[in-house]
Amino acid sequence: MRGYFGLVICLLASWACGQDISHGYPFFRPNLEVKVPNLPALMARTRDRSDVLLTSLDIIFHDHEICCGRDSVLEDSAAAADPQSMKDIIGKLQGRHLLSDGRPISVSVVDLAPSGQNPVPIVDALVQKHALLLMWKSRLYVMYGALYDESIYDDGTRTDTINKFYLLDTRYSDERRQASFSRTTDSWNDVQGLFLLTFAPM
Repeated sequence: MRGYFGLVICLLASWACGQDISHGYPFFRPNLEVKVPNLPALMARTRDRSDVLLTSLDIIFHDHEICCGRDSVLEDSAAAADPQSMKDIIGKLQGRHLLSDGRPISVSVVDLAPSGQNPVPIVDALVQKHALLLMWKSRLYVMYGALYDESIYDDGTRTDTINKFYLLDTRYSDERRQASFSRTTDSWNDVQGLFLLTFAPM
């Protein structure tokens, strides 16, 4: 009997210690994957940066009335943008535009690059099926997915750690089309911009 009570006390003590140690630690889910589905398989007409920009925007908006074919809302604005300047791309695209029938829309451009240290907004955009425009080492890519780790804390806050971003290089149609940004081998300092582009009627 004495040994029994001793065992119970030891077990209770271990459980209590375990609770104290684990209190406040996050609920951790590793190697989650998200990809934006059903993106059009478009390839830039040439490898010129302007064609790459237009094709990337066409894939991201996935709406020919918006961008970037003939008579689309953003055709002229996107074609006039400097494809090497994310500031100019934003300036040309963001704001009020008119559809072919005269209805106004508002295009919003949000730079998510500052979220690189805790990329929750980036992951959330991908989960909501928004592909993103990435300028990395002065080249444009469509970011369409991510492999990431998720940590959720007791207070409900969440942090994500990116292991890899999945990219499309619209200059190519072969295996070179699939590219990636890896946390272990690539530097976020080489990212010049990461943009969430959306539109809504006014």
